[in-house]
Amino acid sequence: MQSLSPQDASFLHIEDAVAHMHIGSVGIFEGPVPDHPTVTAAIEGKLPLVPRYRQKVRFVPLSLGRPVWVDDPHFVLEYHVRRTALPAPGGDAELRNLVGRLMSQRLDRSRPLWELWIAEGLDEGRWAMVSKIHHSMVDGVSATDLMTVLLDREDDPAEVAPVPWRPEPDPNPAQLVADALATRLASPYEGMRSVRAAIVRPGRVAGQLVDVARGMQSFQSLTRTGKSVTSLNGPIGPHRRWVWARGTLADVKTIRQQHGGTVNDVVLAVITRGFRDLLLGRGEELEDRVVRTLVPVSVRAEADRGSYDNRVSAMFAELPVGLDDPLERLQAVHTQMQGLKESGQAVAAERLTALSGFAPAMLLDLGTRAAGRVQQRNVQTVTTNVPGPQFPLYLSGRRMLEYFPFVPLANSVRIGVAIVSYDGTLNFGITGDYEYAPDVQVLADGIEAGIGELLAATTKPPARRASRPRAARAAPASS
Repeated sequence: MQSLSPQDASFLHIEDAVAHMHIGSVGIFEGPVPDHPTVTAAIEGKLPLVPRYRQKVRFVPLSLGRPVWVDDPHFVLEYHVRRTALPAPGGDAELRNLVGRLMSQRLDRSRPLWELWIAEGLDEGRWAMVSKIHHSMVDGVSATDLMTVLLDREDDPAEVAPVPWRPEPDPNPAQLVADALATRLASPYEGMRSVRAAIVRPGRVAGQLVDVARGMQSFQSLTRTGKSVTSLNGPIGPHRRWVWARGTLADVKTIRQQHGGTVNDVVLAVITRGFRDLLLGRGEELEDRVVRTLVPVSVRAEADRGSYDNRVSAMFAELPVGLDDPLERLQAVHTQMQGLKESGQAVAAERLTALSGFAPAMLLDLGTRAAGRVQQRNVQTVTTNVPGPQFPLYLSGRRMLEYFPFVPLANSVRIGVAIVSYDGTLNFGITGDYEYAPDVQVLADGIEAGIGELLAATTKPPARRASRPRAARAAPASS
């Protein structure tokens, strides 16, 4: 039995009937699709490497402690690894519609909080794997790490014999309360240890306080809504649209090398072009306007690799959608991101998140629930960029050709963008509210156009665009 961290628990507390806090991904594989027993056997062989996949969440009565992870004594792998088929003609549009529908369904909290869907019937002999996993279990970086664990690096890996698993007994409510009270009794000792550390190492603590104070100054811009575009905020429903945009790391690096900045600067600049097209298509006036975005920042240390819980902070950037020139947009993003990094905004956010560990669990529960219901208009979107493996991955001997991410929506944010790199590609997954963001394809098209216009602005010949790998046409094998 292990308590969730305050940050992990917050993703459970803010979830409601319309904000489903699972992240996800879509892998497109070469064919033919393996039969279902082969897929489940491949996943079963990896379960000992990811104990959390056989654990569920239990809530402590009266919120006397944070929720805890416990073994699920009734774990059934076939419940979590599911199979479906795309309707004809089985193209990209049908796959995107399926993903939007699957991601609109909340995970069952009485079971381990994940699902894998094998979708057969994709054209050109391909098939897809759709992953859903609750944000309380992983952040974006650890979710990508987890994918490299569940999949193989070779097309013919050695067989792994199943390892017998014996779950720990499911604790009863009295045991949950007793454990929570014991943890609370230990908290004063932890607090005194922190005070003692401050006395022994006052310079280090003072430095951290200075970092927080400097970072907090940069948060002042969040209180100003005048420059931000507010039509991207508002009520959301429970249903989702999901589309994608494609790019390559070679193209983005060519742009970066020619015009300066970082890969992330280029990514944010082309997303800015996408939002500009979206808002112009809605007939909005964009002069001197911005789209304010939350940019998650991983604070995962190398020592944290192998741990899949959340290690994330955030910065808040302003996408300059009012600028028409692509190079001016890129320079504006680069200058701003440099300033945010120097301000220590992410450090301040991480320190403040850590402080929530001192809050009584009941207050943490009530506080995050209340915050999740406030209709904020200071942040319009989220843009999360996660580096993925730069080598091919396989499932049951089939190569994963493409990999796209999914980001959830919450708290009046109607559109979110996730970016992941994989084997030379750089792919964007765009989530939109089904009712209030029916035009998210305009954003996707604008991102691809943004890459193209920055490439066209280079004086050096652009790197040759890598074509999307295709599988040979083959009829799917029967399952």
